[in-house]
Amino acid sequence: MITEHKNIIFSLILSLIGFFFATIIFDTTQSSLIGVVILLISLWTNGALPLGVVSLLPIILFPLLGILSIKATTVNYSKTIIFLFLGGFLLAIAVEKIGLHKAIAHKLLAIFPKSSRGIIFALSITSALLSSLLSNTTTALLLMPIALFLTNIQKLKIRLVLAVAYGASIGGIITPIGTPPNLILMGFLDDKGLDKLSFITWMAKTIPLAAIMLVVVSFILSIGVANLQVQLEEQQITLNKEQNRMKNILLLLIVTLFLNSLLHFSHDAVILLSYGILMFIPNIGFLEWDDSKNIPYEIIFLFGAGFSIASAFGATGLAQAISNMLLALTSLSPIVLILIVATMITFTTEVTSNTALISIALPIIYSLGEASNIDINLILMVATICASYAFMLPIATPPNAIAMSSRVLSIKNMASYGIIFNILAILLTTTIAMVLWS
Repeated sequence: MITEHKNIIFSLILSLIGFFFATIIFDTTQSSLIGVVILLISLWTNGALPLGVVSLLPIILFPLLGILSIKATTVNYSKTIIFLFLGGFLLAIAVEKIGLHKAIAHKLLAIFPKSSRGIIFALSITSALLSSLLSNTTTALLLMPIALFLTNIQKLKIRLVLAVAYGASIGGIITPIGTPPNLILMGFLDDKGLDKLSFITWMAKTIPLAAIMLVVVSFILSIGVANLQVQLEEQQITLNKEQNRMKNILLLLIVTLFLNSLLHFSHDAVILLSYGILMFIPNIGFLEWDDSKNIPYEIIFLFGAGFSIASAFGATGLAQAISNMLLALTSLSPIVLILIVATMITFTTEVTSNTALISIALPIIYSLGEASNIDINLILMVATICASYAFMLPIATPPNAIAMSSRVLSIKNMASYGIIFNILAILLTTTIAMVLWS
């Protein structure tokens, strides 16, 4: 109890220090937002208060400090993507309830080495490949029960969960449809009359980067656990009637989502929630209402907080102010400029929506490119790719939030690996951009 009190006081002091330093550059409202964000990140990280409780604080603090009205804040806790999560969580609970994830895990182990390192690579690569075509949220929801089943060793379980989350984020950069920022860039290039990137050209640029990232991330995650064996019984797995039905439902879901990414006949949230509700239909699904108690509601609150922060960044003008600062960097050399842009986008996307960030940042970065001696397409591509590198915090991207929903790791676990991968991603992306993309 004493430790929790100290951590709360420490977080408050850190927040106030951040506020006073921010007032040197930003106005009072923007500085207040920076102070609140520091408070939230500190409390999320040190565990002084429960995750869900901290995630509700914006509803109190934003109106009190004049950052956002109560209505403008609370609406973020019922965003469309939250219902996508809800549907996905219901499907994941159903998969786990009937044991289908165990059967999938056996199939997975039959292909890859049974060492911990082999499974970490298997999960991250599988997650990346699925995420390149499907929503990274859906991918993480489908694979997370498998990661949780494979071992009872806490240290290893944390690595497997992170392999799924990070693989899904990396996979999003592989194709133009992998994540919304990619599509925003494609539309922006078209609007500005810049050279368009075909599906194949995009993949030719991103596959080498994604491949190196997957190898590096998987290798680092396996350090210290590489020789641990994943213990599963050696037996022939035959799916029972219920598992076969669930497998067919999931295959139909994947086909539906893939067709939707091409034809856009509905929103992914409608599809996921529909399939989630289907789990309660007698003789089709497998859930009863009591099973809904397993939904990690704290993660839903967490994303509400994340969306509130993103909304506040736009409403207070803080996002625009930060982006405008980049215009003072036009005299720098191209490689330094790209490094700065990559760093700012990578770390800013930790606390705001990557879609919102790229929507705001691309016009500013375009102006930066026009005013400097640099390939505009190159710097726009780097910024867009780096918007997917959110490895530190659960509010940064859905796969991270889903990893937290497993309740096997802390934000401190995620942040300690995430900052390493953020830095490596910035350096690798800058290097590949200068060597292969110029």
